[in-house]
Amino acid sequence: MTGLALLLLPLAGLAWRAPWSRLPELVTSEQVLTALRLSVTTATIATLVSLVCGVPLAWILARSRLPGMALLRGLVLVPLVLPPVIGGVALLVAFGRRGVIGGWLEQTWGLSLPFTTAAVVFAQAFVAMPFLVISVEGSLRTADRRYDDIAATLGASSWTTFRRVTLPAVGPGIMAGAILAWARALGEFGATITFAGSFPGTTRTLPLEAYVAVGAGDTDTAIVLSLLMIAICVAILVGLRGRWVGTR
Repeated sequence: MTGLALLLLPLAGLAWRAPWSRLPELVTSEQVLTALRLSVTTATIATLVSLVCGVPLAWILARSRLPGMALLRGLVLVPLVLPPVIGGVALLVAFGRRGVIGGWLEQTWGLSLPFTTAAVVFAQAFVAMPFLVISVEGSLRTADRRYDDIAATLGASSWTTFRRVTLPAVGPGIMAGAILAWARALGEFGATITFAGSFPGTTRTLPLEAYVAVGAGDTDTAIVLSLLMIAICVAILVGLRGRWVGTR
């Protein structure tokens, strides 16, 4: 009960202090809608990036027998425990204008990632992808590999076996991982403000809008934004997870 109270009391405090009479006005304000659109768009793109990059990575971690897999898994999961601000610093060092890759991109192609909407997507994918990798790797490890072996004995290529046998078997795990990654990307703050900054309409997502509201002393807007994010995350984690994973 103590643990439950520790988790729920802050949320109850938000609900208690919420300006319910002004809720429609604040939720439909231009700044909140702009931040909401940006958050949903960037979180969705970051999730797609995580799917494209994370599913093959999870397959390697689950099925490869090459040495060094434990070290690789540890490196992949580092963003889970890394302070988000440190993640933002790492992104700046790698993709900043004077970074290892960012400097080359700007000199060669004239591309600059920091403090752009693309930087928001990079930051969100960096912190969210490990959630997808963990989920997909777990599904791959528990999936019955005999079906893969049977497909191989029938002459199916590795790609056909992966596409027609393995992917359908781990589909619920992939969907659950994508949902978790999307929810994590939506709530990303530290790496985003470090790598992308806070520019209205360009990089200021919902968490950053709440942070700006707190700094400006606009407590009502900060509370409403917090409740909005909590409602979105709870709806996704409870509703969609139950639908796709089969747990209620």
